[in-house]
Amino acid sequence: MNPTSQSLVFSPSPTSVAVSVAFVGVIVVLAWMGWKRSGYRTSIGFLEVLRVLIAVAIAITLNQPEWREIFKPTTKPTLAVLADVSRSMETRDMIDAANPSAEPNTRAEMAKPLVDPAAWAEIEKRMDVVIEPFSSNLQPKEEGTDLNAALSQVAEKHPRLNAVVLLSDGDWNTGDAPAQAATRLRMRDVPVFAVPLGSESRLPDVELTSFEVPTFAIAGKPLRVPFSIESSLPRDETTTVEMKSSTGEVVTKTVVIPAMSRMTDVLTWKPEKPGDLKLTLNVAKTGGERFIENNSIEAPLSVRKEQLHVLVIETYPRWEYRYLRNALERDPGVEVNCLLLHPDLGTPGAGRGYLKTMPKDEELTKYDVIFVGDVGTDKGQLTMEQCAALQKLVRDQAAGLVFMPGLRGYEASLQGTALADLLPIVWDDAQPRGWGTSSPGKFALTEAGTRSLLTKLEDTDEASARVWTTLPGFQWYAPALRAKAGTEILATHGTETNRFGRVPLIVTKTHGSGKILFMGTDGAWRWRKGVEDKYHYRFWGQVVRWMAYQRNMSQGDKMRLFYSPDRPRSGAVLTLNANVMSLGGEPLRDGTVIAQITAPSGKTSSVRLMPAGEEAWGLFNGVFTPVEPGEHRVRLTCADAGSALDTTISVQGTSLEKRNQPAKLDVLREIAQLTRGKLMESADPKAVIAAIAKLPQPEPQERRVQIWAHPAWAGLLVVLMGVFWAGRKAAGVF
Repeated sequence: MNPTSQSLVFSPSPTSVAVSVAFVGVIVVLAWMGWKRSGYRTSIGFLEVLRVLIAVAIAITLNQPEWREIFKPTTKPTLAVLADVSRSMETRDMIDAANPSAEPNTRAEMAKPLVDPAAWAEIEKRMDVVIEPFSSNLQPKEEGTDLNAALSQVAEKHPRLNAVVLLSDGDWNTGDAPAQAATRLRMRDVPVFAVPLGSESRLPDVELTSFEVPTFAIAGKPLRVPFSIESSLPRDETTTVEMKSSTGEVVTKTVVIPAMSRMTDVLTWKPEKPGDLKLTLNVAKTGGERFIENNSIEAPLSVRKEQLHVLVIETYPRWEYRYLRNALERDPGVEVNCLLLHPDLGTPGAGRGYLKTMPKDEELTKYDVIFVGDVGTDKGQLTMEQCAALQKLVRDQAAGLVFMPGLRGYEASLQGTALADLLPIVWDDAQPRGWGTSSPGKFALTEAGTRSLLTKLEDTDEASARVWTTLPGFQWYAPALRAKAGTEILATHGTETNRFGRVPLIVTKTHGSGKILFMGTDGAWRWRKGVEDKYHYRFWGQVVRWMAYQRNMSQGDKMRLFYSPDRPRSGAVLTLNANVMSLGGEPLRDGTVIAQITAPSGKTSSVRLMPAGEEAWGLFNGVFTPVEPGEHRVRLTCADAGSALDTTISVQGTSLEKRNQPAKLDVLREIAQLTRGKLMESADPKAVIAAIAKLPQPEPQERRVQIWAHPAWAGLLVVLMGVFWAGRKAAGVF
């Protein structure tokens, strides 16, 4: 690029000019006197002329001379139009002021006139207009908004960027703060004209925010499906919620949605046949609701035919044992085995479903839940090795373990075994056989117990809580001082306390990958009074299924896959656990287990599951963070097992990019202020183009060479003074 003009300019001040003139004048006088004193010798005359030239050069330096070149640009500056194409732009909240009763336009529709190249025809005479869509770097890209990246990238791509028109609702949810990019644009004098798209206040709407369908359900067993509804309506509304299966079954419920709030409720449904299906939840249009797109949610469900394996270990056939065994045997989804030890007789109980000895380690792996009754480590009961095997089964194989102590107090001896850490309560050694009372005791549900599925004896929390207050009481309870840390107390004694508070009676905890329940009375069989099997069967059926849930998420011949949490959400860590058997049928202790996970978008990730430890019993685990909501296909492979397992994991959708949310105009306002741009009042193309047209023409580029500070100029002065000094010596002047 050739300069259009060149000139020598100075930056003097009155002081520098006065000093320069006085300095040069004094040097001229001294030079004349020196030449005259020499008798007007020619050599001295040349030296004095050189002295004056040096003085003039110094005077020029004091006034800061610069060589200036002006360059006029040969190319047009760039105007970048950035259009937000994220999911939030599908929000339909742009009301036509001329026709407010008409259906609102989407934010993306309001941006269309400004992303039409024809709209910028007039501006293109003086600027190069580039129109670029943006969203995020996520997969899929539309599921997020990264304003910082959009502004930073456009500044890097276009060195002659003159201005930016930003079409967005301001809803950034990924990447760094937009203010960082706005600050860099200000340093380059690039203003941003922010065009707001969307309403700052949410329009009347009812939105289904969650539909928590479990991974699988059991045919013939009630399924409880929680859901949540969020309302921005100005008043309470009564509406109907409908859940429909792909097989045609319909469940409806009338709910009251509170104004400007969120409500949670539960639908109960009993699937009859096994199979894979989809459940669709719909909320009827309510009040002045403007959007109905978010009134429906779909979720997959696998309905299975259940066959749970349960082992009950007991010493004597007390009433609690007899009725528990009877309840489990009558449950069509449960296969029960019993080990009745009879330590005094020396011969275990016999009959249908009875075992002669404690199963070996490999045989234990088939059991989903094990009940340990009034059993300890005394002669003829459990051995230390068998206790260790039970502990590994829970920790590594995701089995459930139920402690059901009795009045003989045998379970107190388990504190010296591998099962000690599994006990969720601290045992009272001063009273190992528990406490008996003449008047029946009552259960008191805690807040956690009121919400828990285990203690749900009726369909609603309120009705269930009432049932617990009317259940027949118990006349013996275990010597539990308090619950250990990390446990959850579901029920306490209604009246009895100790120095730690109410005596805990129903306590749960997790150990490794398994679950544990402590039942501190032996009077649950009395619940049949007047109602027969209604509450007794329901309680123990819920206990068995709650404990076996993870083990039965997905399983094949040699593998079982379970994960935590059992309702994974996008963006949250998902722990994958796999039980793998070797070709010989024994738990695999070392090997390569790979989980290949395919997201709904088709993106595939591989996770290597590592052995849980040297003592792990065929357990491998790893972690994975799902980014997308929806069904993820999982293929689990292990060459050492010689088999593969295919399943799906349904990830609940908590998308970053939410539709029907208010626009964040404060974000756009901040960007405009930082860049010295402007927040437009509307998306009217004429107003936006008029604002851009007022931008001044880019100033010509100017390049200045500071002669007074240039090394060459300093070198010239040094050379002249050196010549002057050498000349004086040569002329004999000292």
